[in-house]
Amino acid sequence: QVQLLESGGGLVQAGGSLSLSCEASGHTVSTLTMSWFRQAPGKEREFVATIPWSDSKTYYSDSVKDRYTISRDNAKNTMSLQMNSLKPEDTAVYYCAADPRAIATLFPAEISSYDYWGQGTQVTVSS
Repeated sequence: QVQLLESGGGLVQAGGSLSLSCEASGHTVSTLTMSWFRQAPGKEREFVATIPWSDSKTYYSDSVKDRYTISRDNAKNTMSLQMNSLKPEDTAVYYCAADPRAIATLFPAEISSYDYWGQGTQVTVSS
């Protein structure tokens, strides 16, 4: 059983930066394909970024590409999301997701690809 715990959310002004962290327990992150999703009020949960278990290639949604960076620290068993140049439309609850079966490597934007989810952390960007 994998447990995921996000941290690092908060309130920031537009143009600012935040760093989110996802700590995993019950499994080593080096063997998981891990991703970030987000859900704004009244909207569906959407894919943000992914890092495959092989670290072969990270992938981002068009809305965050060139502003966000996903990374993994195997020694700390954590995954992180560095968010720069934040915009009010980035306001959402951000969720960490993990897939031990490598399905998400093929379909990273599909919610059904992931077996494990964190509880979410709120990110609010003020204008």
